Order: sequence, then structure tokens, then C-alpha cells
Amino acid sequence: MDMDQQIEHSHLPIRGLNLHVAQAGKGERGTVLFLHGFPEIWYSWRHQMLAAAAAGYRAIAPDWRGYGLSDQPPEAEEVSSDDLLDDLLGILDALSVSKAFFVAKDFGAVAAYDFALRHPDRVCGVMCLGIPFTPFSVSFTNMPEGFYMSRWQEPGRAEADFGRYDIKRVVRTIYILFSSSEIPIAEKDQEITDLADLSTPLPEWFTEKDLAVYTTLYENSGFRYPLKMPYRSVDKRKTIEDPKFQVPVFVVMGQKDYVYKLPGFESVLKDGIMAMFAPDLKIAYIEDGSHFVQEQFPDKVNELLIGFLKDHPVPNAI
Repeated sequence: MDMDQQIEHSHLPIRGLNLHVAQAGKGERGTVLFLHGFPEIWYSWRHQMLAAAAAGYRAIAPDWRGYGLSDQPPEAEEVSSDDLLDDLLGILDALSVSKAFFVAKDFGAVAAYDFALRHPDRVCGVMCLGIPFTPFSVSFTNMPEGFYMSRWQEPGRAEADFGRYDIKRVVRTIYILFSSSEIPIAEKDQEITDLADLSTPLPEWFTEKDLAVYTTLYENSGFRYPLKMPYRSVDKRKTIEDPKFQVPVFVVMGQKDYVYKLPGFESVLKDGIMAMFAPDLKIAYIEDGSHFVQEQFPDKVNELLIGFLKDHPVPNAI
């Protein structure tokens, strides 16, 4: 049976928007909620969804609001990370899921951490890829002017940059850039998409078929909201006073993830800072893993995921 037959798709009315949700598995052992980052989409969890379903779990992967097949919020609406947390509550309630494991990536990891801290009664455990928990606001003021986040935080700049090309080339370029171990930084006379051209090959683990799926989904959603969330909402995240995780936390890092080179990220893990806030913390490293480690090394990530789930069995799972 192929992926298209195993994964079902539906839309849920959540807080005035219809959010797209992909699902697989019956859930005898519990539920796993997968949260994507940028430039990803529900599809980035395809390998992990099938592995979780085969292991007896219900796998649920939504498209965030404004992404993929989910509705766009009104253009004038203020963008807030609280919307993501409220949407997650709505999704769990709409699907009658009392508690779930959260598996998350990139800015989805930030939402997963914050949700687990605010709603520990709805979370069995958290596994995050590529992003450790930081209890403080991360500052990038010492980064060069051409740092990709600084560029994309400027209203209109990324839109103009991306608008020079079709969606397929933009997605292709972003996947190439962010699978590197180097932080994307443009020169003064460059834009971020100038850092890779059509002669640069796709990563070997990212096929033309995969690119076509992402292209179709971003042709549907565009980049208007994805550039606001996360890039123009970073400074609006509400800090949680005295954060302490009451659930097990598992961080998986690719050793060649460019995130390691961002200020403070490596020390949070290696100097024991994150362990101060997560008493039940496990950290694993995948050699040669990039920022897209779950697509690059699906078998390795699946093994770690299923191990984490089995180490924390859910009593009375459906």
C-alpha cells in the first residue's frame, strides 16, 4: 500500500479557519501530533507518519494556518504565536484527542515547547528536531546585515526577492540553502535567493517529486503568511515565567545543522542549560544530519521516534 492510500486528508473548522490535517493509523498505542516548520508542510513528516502508524499510533500532521492547504488568516490580522497554541488545542479537541506526543521541527518546535509548558495535561512527551528550548529571547543583533532572518524580517523584502522567480525555484533554493551546514548570509548587493542558482543540485534525498509536492502546496498558500510566521513574529513570543517541563523531552540534532552556528544554540544543549528546565531530557545527534534530518535520514529518525514513544507508554490508549 502506498503513502497516498495510507494517509487520509480532511479539513477541520478551527477558530474561524479550515485547517488541513493529514492522518494515518488507528491509535491503539496513542496519538502523535507532527508540527512542521518553514519551508516545510505536513508532507515533510510523511516518513515519520507511516512509521508511527505502523507502530500502532495515530499520526496527525496539520498544515499550520496560512500554510499549504489550510486557510489564510485575514491579511490585516496581527500575527501571534498564541494563535498556533490555540489552534493546537482546537485540533486536539476536534479530533477527540485528550493527550498526544508532540513531534516538531523548526518554529514548530517552539510551539511544541510552549504548548507543553502551558498545557502539560494534554501532552505525553515532546520530541523536537533542530531547535533546542531556550527560556530567553535569542538575539541576532551581532549577525551580519545579510543574515537571512534579518532580511526576511523586513516587510516586503523577501516578497520582492521571491517574486522574481516562480514558486518551484523559490522552494528549491530554500531547500538547497538550508540543508547546508552554513548559515545563509547574503552580501550587500545580493538577496537570499541569489545564494543558489539552477546549477546547484538538489540534496540527493530530496527528489523532483518531493519538490513538485512542495511547489503545489506553496502555490496554494503563497508566502505571505509564512514570512510573518515565524520571521516577523519572533519578537512577539510571550516568555513563560519559571518554565519547567513536566513531560519527557527529546531533542534530536543533525550534527551538520546550520542552527548550531546561531548564537547560543549549541551552548544551550552542551552546557546543560536546557536540562535545567527539562528534568527528563534526552539528546541525540545524527552524524551528517542537516536541518532537514527527518527527510534526509528518515530511518534513523524513525528509529529514535519509535524508541521514544515506546519508552513512554500511554496508559489506556485507545
